[in-house]
Amino acid sequence: MSYYYKLGTIPHKRHTQFRQPDGSLYHEELMGIHGFSGIQSLLYHLHPPTQIQKILLENPVEIHYGESDALRPRHLRTARITTSGDGIASRVPLLINSNLCIAIACPTEPMAYWYRFAQGDELFFIHTGTGVLESQYGILRYRPGDYLVIPTGVLWRIIPEDTEQRMLVIEAHGHIEPPARYLNRYGQFLEHAPYSERDIRPPDKLVTHDEEGEFEVRVKARDRITHYLFRYHPLDVVGWDGHLYPFAFNIEDFEPITGRVHQPPPVHQTFDGPGFVVCSFVPRLFDYHPQAIPAPYNHSNVDSDEVLYYVDGAFMSRQGIEPASITVHPGGIPHGPHPGMYEGSIGKERTDELAVMIDVFHPLRFTQQAVQVEDREYAYSWSV
Repeated sequence: MSYYYKLGTIPHKRHTQFRQPDGSLYHEELMGIHGFSGIQSLLYHLHPPTQIQKILLENPVEIHYGESDALRPRHLRTARITTSGDGIASRVPLLINSNLCIAIACPTEPMAYWYRFAQGDELFFIHTGTGVLESQYGILRYRPGDYLVIPTGVLWRIIPEDTEQRMLVIEAHGHIEPPARYLNRYGQFLEHAPYSERDIRPPDKLVTHDEEGEFEVRVKARDRITHYLFRYHPLDVVGWDGHLYPFAFNIEDFEPITGRVHQPPPVHQTFDGPGFVVCSFVPRLFDYHPQAIPAPYNHSNVDSDEVLYYVDGAFMSRQGIEPASITVHPGGIPHGPHPGMYEGSIGKERTDELAVMIDVFHPLRFTQQAVQVEDREYAYSWSV
């Protein structure tokens, strides 16, 4: 994240003696990206975060891909996917390339362990449900419409508060950041950015656990999950400060950019990732040129696959979709509004559509789970 934040108790000067009430030292840990050249935070533990008691290796995480198929527009009815388990066990991977994995998760129970994705950052979009993202940085409550950005290295677990949970999940093999064009040279959001620091929600309550026992941490790295058992509770941080921490940003706080004529998807961009961007399509006024056609024009995104996750409202250019639908329009063939949508949009003043778009710059592969919920007639839905 682009700005400094702190929570709890920290010493006046970094890398100096910081003592507990019994006179022993707190244990400082630096968590940073790009070696020592990227953003970072300093955390202060009651116990060294290095005291592993036992290591258990799990089998590689296997992905079962669907068979190669004809290039075509595709529609996945992911509302038909109902899973159970915790925030990791309930994940269903759907679309994958070398930069990311897009999944759906419907957790029904708290994680009994803590988890770290060591290959990059993770992004959740909370479609339904409320709960808590717990990490060594503190408590971060989530609600529908929240993006949760969890930097690599952060130890976390999801604690759902109700059983109606549905999340869109991106595992990125790199870092997820605000688009550089929204920031000035000092890292502050510019005036024309569609959101600002005030819209970012860091953890707001630090809970320090001083407990001894057997505590499990699972780390996903190199496409395997390793289980570690620690003697002390891993969330024993008394204070931290820096620029690296998990945060929430609600899609309702994205201020849409509109114009006299139809604006292209980059005006909706919310995050930038390695080989992909994330855009937010939110309720907004339509174009105000007297001859404007609010629905988008046909377009060929020749070097990207366009993924749209539909959240709510009537989408201006599509028919036959439903909440939690995912459409994939691959590079190589043009796509555009369904028949009648150009004409139907003329004269309308606003849209209530709510959707998340992921534009990826390397071809996606579909998993068998994705193929099982595919609407095979979607590719022909433009024929009249």
